[in-house]
Amino acid sequence: MVDEQLSSIGNDPEEMFLPRTVFSGIYVTLFPTCLTMNRTTVFTRKSTRPVQLHNGATPKGMDRLVRERAREGLKYKIEHIGCNKRWPYWSEQARLKDRTDDVAVNHMHLSLEVDFERNTLSGFVDLTVDRKLKNATTLILDSRDEKILQISDQITGISLDYSVDEPILSFGSKLSISLPKVNDDSLVIRIKYETSPLAESLQWLKPEQTCGKKLPYLFSQCQPIHCRSMVPCQDTPSVKVTYTAEITVPSNLVALMSAIKAGEPTPIDGSRSIYKFEQKVQMPTYLIALAVGALDFRKIGPRSNVWSEKEYVEKAAYEFADTEKMLQTAEEICGPYVWGIYDLLVLPPSFPYGGMENPCLTFVTPTLLAGDRSLADVVVHEITHSWTGNLVTNRTFEHFWLNEGFTMFVERKILGRMFGDKYRHFSAIGGLKDLKEGIDARKKDDPTTCLVPNLKGVHPDDAFSTCPYEKGHTILFHLETLLGGSEVFDPFLKDYLDHFKHRSIVTNDFIKYLNEYFPDNKDLKSFDWELWLNTPGMPPVIPTYDTTLADDCIKLSKKWVSWDGQGDCPFQTSDLSSFTAQQVKEFVALLLHEAPLSQHKLKTMDKEYDLSSKTNAEIRFRWLRLCIKGKWEEKIVDSLDFVSEQGRMKYVRPIYRDLYAWEAAREQAIARFEKTKSNFMYVARSLLARDLNLRE
Repeated sequence: MVDEQLSSIGNDPEEMFLPRTVFSGIYVTLFPTCLTMNRTTVFTRKSTRPVQLHNGATPKGMDRLVRERAREGLKYKIEHIGCNKRWPYWSEQARLKDRTDDVAVNHMHLSLEVDFERNTLSGFVDLTVDRKLKNATTLILDSRDEKILQISDQITGISLDYSVDEPILSFGSKLSISLPKVNDDSLVIRIKYETSPLAESLQWLKPEQTCGKKLPYLFSQCQPIHCRSMVPCQDTPSVKVTYTAEITVPSNLVALMSAIKAGEPTPIDGSRSIYKFEQKVQMPTYLIALAVGALDFRKIGPRSNVWSEKEYVEKAAYEFADTEKMLQTAEEICGPYVWGIYDLLVLPPSFPYGGMENPCLTFVTPTLLAGDRSLADVVVHEITHSWTGNLVTNRTFEHFWLNEGFTMFVERKILGRMFGDKYRHFSAIGGLKDLKEGIDARKKDDPTTCLVPNLKGVHPDDAFSTCPYEKGHTILFHLETLLGGSEVFDPFLKDYLDHFKHRSIVTNDFIKYLNEYFPDNKDLKSFDWELWLNTPGMPPVIPTYDTTLADDCIKLSKKWVSWDGQGDCPFQTSDLSSFTAQQVKEFVALLLHEAPLSQHKLKTMDKEYDLSSKTNAEIRFRWLRLCIKGKWEEKIVDSLDFVSEQGRMKYVRPIYRDLYAWEAAREQAIARFEKTKSNFMYVARSLLARDLNLRE
């Protein structure tokens, strides 16, 4: 991901001054090669979907091509054309300098009403801002598609002048507010506004899209830069805020936020109630979260409840019963948990991620409800974010590995303490496979596979991959081994988290602190940071992991690969009787990296192991991909059903890509997506449309 925030663009503002070529009113700008677009790719003003103009189109030929297209009735403006340059420019509208060092928001108070008839949030936000530069006259915020009604100085009541720039592709608009001419350096700016019914951060579900089928549901997803469509803000992880909120909702629904509830809801007119919240710990705006629905809860620990629609709540309480044990183990490694409560909310199936680390209220997907707690390690991951990401945060999304690489590293340490160090190593082995597959899916030497990629101008959703997670884990595991093992590295890790808590940092901050902590280590002095951080592809060194738990998986997978399919079947149901769910997942994952299995083998495997009936989503996902790879046509419908019943991008994107690549399944895949796309959240819907070469 990338530091794409309009209020905080890049480390060198001069890089953002854009030379613009004009062809009869058409704006043509350079586009980053890291998105692997070619020279014939252009973007329309109203969409980020590419339009193929002509083979070999170049800026010189754009005038003629645009005129030809105009005659065909295509009235859009061109925003970008692919060009083979090392680093990208943005459009003319991106001539911004970093303003967060001049005027920064430090607290937000939200007063909003949830309107399910219009699918909007309306009300106001009070922004407490600190004028760091004495003569600063302008507060710059990020906004996307919001209707700004009025902006005023809350202390004096005086209305303030403001302007909203034209939107830049999917990044939104710059909202500039003229500050009042007062001597006080601390100001409170009130913005009355209303969100768009199509706000990308908000998922509005009709009653029929919920489990209960009777009442609507709303949930938000603000990471990485979607908070700007929910509230005008400085939508960058370099700025941290506290917040309070008053949320008005229908009385038959419950509101939850990434904060601690302040008292009981207050009825106001018989049909509506106000819920109040307070978050006292500073955090980036991408962690602001809201959910409203017919929610119930069960207490699962001294500081934890699990929330969901009542249809899920008992399953969820069973699945996440070990949450307190996970929290305590995390505290042993990372230090005190500072957020007060740790609640979980099981969201409807359209939630696009496995989990989201919102403070005080982790969002999780219902695909984790396997019935045997075999997928609860996702909760360990989100708990870990309470330190790595939420307390110590990447300053820009180019340094996203500081969030996710550290989180994977600590997550596996927690699992190792809970289930044995062999489990930690086994999880890392599986992660390496995911990393290799993710890298192989991109072009050779794709710069987005660098640990610290150069991604100015790229939307972080477009750059999302396994690299910051697994490549980040690998460098930390390698450093731990190099420096003397867990006994030496664990004290450093706890000290690092304490030193940088409540701050946003970049990779050089970590490197400097590591060198200061180990000043005399010869291996560290000769460590090739350039190779690790700035080289695309797989990590330069793969640690030696304990393969004990993987060995049986490897042995069985090789046996299936070598079987010629003739004679008596050499396999039996008991082959998997001693396997954990994680080992079954690994067994199927290994086969995915081999040549396609014949349909005869696949049918035999299903007969013996009954893989089609597995409720563990990780196993089911890999099994369906294995069937698609083997061109088992009967499994096309099963695969489409799987990607229609939930919206987790980890599952739906690879399966849709696999089906699109298979000519016999392509039209069915496109038809199913068109039929069900309204059930997906914005980020999943737009990326799936791209995967299927559709315009979204």
